[in-house]
Amino acid sequence: MPNKLVVIGLDCLTPQLLYGDWLQEMPNFRRLAEEGVWGSLVSTVPPITIPAWSCMMTSHDPGMLGFYGFRNRKSRSYEELYVVNSGAVKAKTVWNHLSRNRLRSILVGVPQTYPAKPLNGLMVSGFLAPGRDSRFTYPAGLASDIDRLAGGEYIIDVKNFRTDEKRSLLEQIYTMTERRFRLFRGLLAREDYDFAMMVEMGPDRIHHAFRRFGDPGHRLYEKGNEFEDAIRRYYLHLDEEVGRVLEGLDADTSVMIVSDHGAKSMRGGICINEFLMGEGLLSLKERPSKPAPLEPSMIDWSRTKAWGEGGYYARIFFNVAGREPEGVIQPFELERFRSELEEKLEAIADDRGNNIGTRVFIPEEIYRECRNIPPDLIVYLGGLDWRSVGSVGYGGRIHLFDNDTGPDDANHAEEGVFAWHNRGDGKRGRGRYSIYDIAPSILDFFSIEVPGDMIGTVL
Repeated sequence: MPNKLVVIGLDCLTPQLLYGDWLQEMPNFRRLAEEGVWGSLVSTVPPITIPAWSCMMTSHDPGMLGFYGFRNRKSRSYEELYVVNSGAVKAKTVWNHLSRNRLRSILVGVPQTYPAKPLNGLMVSGFLAPGRDSRFTYPAGLASDIDRLAGGEYIIDVKNFRTDEKRSLLEQIYTMTERRFRLFRGLLAREDYDFAMMVEMGPDRIHHAFRRFGDPGHRLYEKGNEFEDAIRRYYLHLDEEVGRVLEGLDADTSVMIVSDHGAKSMRGGICINEFLMGEGLLSLKERPSKPAPLEPSMIDWSRTKAWGEGGYYARIFFNVAGREPEGVIQPFELERFRSELEEKLEAIADDRGNNIGTRVFIPEEIYRECRNIPPDLIVYLGGLDWRSVGSVGYGGRIHLFDNDTGPDDANHAEEGVFAWHNRGDGKRGRGRYSIYDIAPSILDFFSIEVPGDMIGTVL
């Protein structure tokens, strides 16, 4: 029976691509799937790197964790949103449970582990670490070994994946990936461990930067372009990197592959705040003459009922009397207002007048609880075919085909990848699994009792 577990996390790895025609060219992924259980992994609502990886490693939903994306409201006032880090994760992670049971972990690149916290083992924290001079390793002295183990300067994340400098970006992605895998292999070879996990951000970066070049369904696709095969070649490269990890493992090691969400081509953006202004729900002191990020100081709160945030999904907040400092929606009107706005959002059409199929979620209805300050609505514009553009200054136009934060070809899809090889029970086959099932399944692998507050089930 296996007594070690290695988890290889590949942010944004997409099941439709991995399990499609390309799988025949990827012997390592194919073997892991065919000799184990595999399939798609249903992500969180929303399917975003943060909170998805933390949800995966705690089996808590975003409401239970109390953060709903990269940026969150700190209070009911109108200040700018703040970016969450490891300090926001109050629930026990898989490695917290393992440490309490005297099991040793190695973690490399797992999102929302910065600043690095103590554990029984080693940690190189994830992509939100601001730089190499930050507290991004545990123990701190591990930082001095990283470049040597990585075979060059270790790259926490590429500098800017929303760029037109595609050749340079592609080189950065490959270098980042190769060095992260080399570091991981080096730590596995020299350290004692029971559980080891790495997360590589390269798949996410390559989908956002190169999706238009390889997807004939993307509106910007041009057949025969220089980067037409970039994503496929990168997937093949990932298969080689995974193979190198497998070569160094003992026979008593089980291997799991996971991704937090998938990717899909982005059709365009919906200017959510221009939409709200058009509905008479958001009022600015003065409309900007050119596109600009919406800032709280720009808003006339006495005449505003709702405002929104940009991103791969939209978050809409209500200005409620007695709740926000200058709230105008009376509490007894809130339910009716929410229902009416939900209908308007679901009626949004594309630039040709066709309904785009928007889905609206109410946090209190989809999460077990809602800690801290959730959005009042979570919105998948066009079922995530369209991103949310938070900027204003488009003269009332709500459709945008140039991303306001830089070139970006992809949005997130609701299902990621799952494969588990050498589980020890002989099971094989394809299925559809939940991101919340990963943490309890890992604890069960190590014969640790699954806490009652975990919402997933053992696979």
